[in-house]
Amino acid sequence: MTTETATSRRGGRQIFGRAAPSRVPDRVLKWGLTTLAAFILVLIAFFFVRLYVEAQPAFDTFGHLGFVTGNEWNVSQDTYGAWPLIVGTLITSAVALVIGIPVAVAVAVFLTELCPRRLRGLLGTLVELLAAVPSVVYGLWGVFVLIPRLKPVTQWFSDTFSFLPFIGGEVAGPNYFNGGLILAIMIVPIVSAISREVMATVPAENKEAALALGATRWEMIRTAVLPYSRAGIAGAAMLGLGRAIGETIAVTLVIGNAPQIGSSLFDQGYTLAAVIANEFGEAASDPIHRAALIAAGLVLFVLTLLVNMVARFYVVRAERSQRIGRGERA
Repeated sequence: MTTETATSRRGGRQIFGRAAPSRVPDRVLKWGLTTLAAFILVLIAFFFVRLYVEAQPAFDTFGHLGFVTGNEWNVSQDTYGAWPLIVGTLITSAVALVIGIPVAVAVAVFLTELCPRRLRGLLGTLVELLAAVPSVVYGLWGVFVLIPRLKPVTQWFSDTFSFLPFIGGEVAGPNYFNGGLILAIMIVPIVSAISREVMATVPAENKEAALALGATRWEMIRTAVLPYSRAGIAGAAMLGLGRAIGETIAVTLVIGNAPQIGSSLFDQGYTLAAVIANEFGEAASDPIHRAALIAAGLVLFVLTLLVNMVARFYVVRAERSQRIGRGERA
């Protein structure tokens, strides 16, 4: 069959290939989705530029580096340094990761590999319902239940392990640790749900091969499930970190709202999101105060972007090492 015969028309259509008008919807879809993706980038750039313009009076007064590294946030003296807020944000987020990620991964492993099938759906739903609880409810629960009942335990821990760095001294009621603990509870359902979805994609052949070689259930999980899911778990952890960094109301109620760097994990502190929520309403009459709060929001925005960039880097690296490992085994 010649090329002319193969491309001859039957009923106005080509045998092989498609007419140009029939490809128009594909092109419209392609350029439409490309435009939407570009719009997201433009929107992020607009947010950054707008925040920077609104925060310019604070940067002009204190300097970019001076605002970020300044240790004093004093409204009455119009002195604003965001370093205590940044430290509080990082400490509470780190505590949330240290406590929440192991619990979330353990929950995901149990529901995926160990939980009886008839209970798996019910328990998974109960864990996911934690994400539906409003953050203000977590904060009120922390104020009226968690802080009073946890203080004797944290005081014992502080006295017993005072030889450790950043541990020891009198335990304040609201403090960094309480804020981090509340955040850990809040990120568990998100990290657990994503980890479960990733673990569900582990090929059955990998698990069966490990069991066939004499591995116990735990050894199978450690050698077959967790390495395969490492990239997804890392991405889930970074997503939880992003949630912890930006949380406002719950942390505001349990951290103490003291614009200072505490000497211990159990001292009062402040976060970037909390200071914006607490003070923005009263900052309308003070341009410098308002600009400083917007500058704090800009710092929080940049910090969140950096977290997402680092998360993407680690996820890509984990996926690459995973592919290399599978290639070597092959």
